[in-house]
Amino acid sequence: MNIVPFLSSHIATFANHIGQTTAIIPELREISEKIMVASSLGKKVVLVGNGGSAAIASHVSVDFVKVANVRAINFNEADLLTCFSNDFGYEMAFAKAIQFYLDEGDVMVAVSSSGQSENIVNACKAAKEQGASWIVTLTGMDRNNPVRVLGDSNLWLEEGKYNHIENTHQFWLLTIVDLIEMQRKGS
Repeated sequence: MNIVPFLSSHIATFANHIGQTTAIIPELREISEKIMVASSLGKKVVLVGNGGSAAIASHVSVDFVKVANVRAINFNEADLLTCFSNDFGYEMAFAKAIQFYLDEGDVMVAVSSSGQSENIVNACKAAKEQGASWIVTLTGMDRNNPVRVLGDSNLWLEEGKYNHIENTHQFWLLTIVDLIEMQRKGS
């Protein structure tokens, strides 16, 4: 089996997705500005995701705090997830966490490769009800997915492979972190 054609295609596809990021520079800038305004008012960023998207939410929430000096949280603790899933159902676990932890004026970031996850849809709806100042969605696959239509800023990737979507979502979010860091340092 010759893996070179696969790797060449795989790398070229990801490079193309990253290259398309220049088309969403206005959205990246707007999101960073919304987060900086919320942060200046003592608010935080709340991130949610499932599976690989949960790992992205964890990674990015740490970088918001450490790199960009923006308070951020995610709900990936096993005790919280299992308790809330057991008591409220998995489809409502994030929505209930948002009811307890999201304060009016916070920014919510929903990461969902497919944009079809009912618990992420419910999290977006709960964030709106709780008074989130801005909801950012990152999705892929179907352009008209239910998560995407609930955001104020919607970063969507026309792609059907989870790994490409997840890697691009992580790149976009870490770009926002770096942009905020740069703006805070006045570079």
